[in-house]
Amino acid sequence: MTVEHPPSPKGSSAAGGGTVSTRDGGPPQAFQNPGLPAHRHRMADTDPTAAKRAERQVVALFALSALGTVIAMVAYFAFQLEGDLASIQASTLGIGLGMALSLFALGAGAVHWAKTLMPDAEVAEERHAIRGSDETRAAAVEILGTGAEESGIGRRPLIRNSLLGALALFPLPGVILLRDLGPLPGDVLTHTLWDEGVRLTRDPTGTPIKASEVTLGSVYHVIPEGLDEVSHPLEEKAKAAVLLIRMDRADMQENDPARQDWDVDGIYAYSKICTHVGCPVALYEQQTHHLLCPCHQSTFDVTQYCKVIFGPAKRALPQLPIAVDDEGYLVAQSDFNEPVGPSYWERGER
Repeated sequence: MTVEHPPSPKGSSAAGGGTVSTRDGGPPQAFQNPGLPAHRHRMADTDPTAAKRAERQVVALFALSALGTVIAMVAYFAFQLEGDLASIQASTLGIGLGMALSLFALGAGAVHWAKTLMPDAEVAEERHAIRGSDETRAAAVEILGTGAEESGIGRRPLIRNSLLGALALFPLPGVILLRDLGPLPGDVLTHTLWDEGVRLTRDPTGTPIKASEVTLGSVYHVIPEGLDEVSHPLEEKAKAAVLLIRMDRADMQENDPARQDWDVDGIYAYSKICTHVGCPVALYEQQTHHLLCPCHQSTFDVTQYCKVIFGPAKRALPQLPIAVDDEGYLVAQSDFNEPVGPSYWERGER
């Protein structure tokens, strides 16, 4: 007789303890629920020495995780970014290896603890309503308490304390690394190297620019004088980069009285950092006086004080007020009129 499994007839069940049909249409035959397989004990379940050894291994992994966290924090302070590839590589490698070791050892310790020391007996439970009765809920709390007791978290204080120590240290590298993305600390997002009297110089040579050298329609990529003398020149340049443009004042479509003395005979200076996501705005259309960001095509109109006329950017490029010193060189009157780059949540408060 051949046994097959056709679609279950109405009223029959194909689950454990269900039925199957025969090809000749005879009466269905019941089969027995095989149940759960026999439980196989692990070495740590029957051998106290093996359980103790597994406990020491878990503690060692949690301690290794804590060591990795310390390595990441030490690397952050030990390998300072000097603006060259070697310092960036050393810092990235040290922090990355420390955090990788911390996360891997923490996960490996938790998995080893579960596989060697926590109960692994399989159980089957009936489905029940989403919210049980008060008695059921009380029983659930009791089960959770029993689970905590069986896990050994109370009986194995060494594992518990080492786990707590590793977990307490693990977030610290993130706190240290993210603190620079501020606005904390201080005013790193609201101010740049530009200040009263700082000369405008060519990028990358650093030679100062005279107003007489800027011809009608020309564009200069500009950085503040003394940029190479600061501790983090790349970071400061990313905030202070400027586009210097000369155009006919008669082409201006807007006339803000507050900005009357911010240019020098039609020479205007604007932040080079797009207000969308911080890409460099470097494409200038001389005929239309439009500045284009190549990343997402945000377009700024210089005749309207770099107002956004197309694209995802929401704010105009900040303007740098400029003047001429006694030697005819272009200098800044102050910092930008507002924070440069993309918006952030506290920008309006500063």
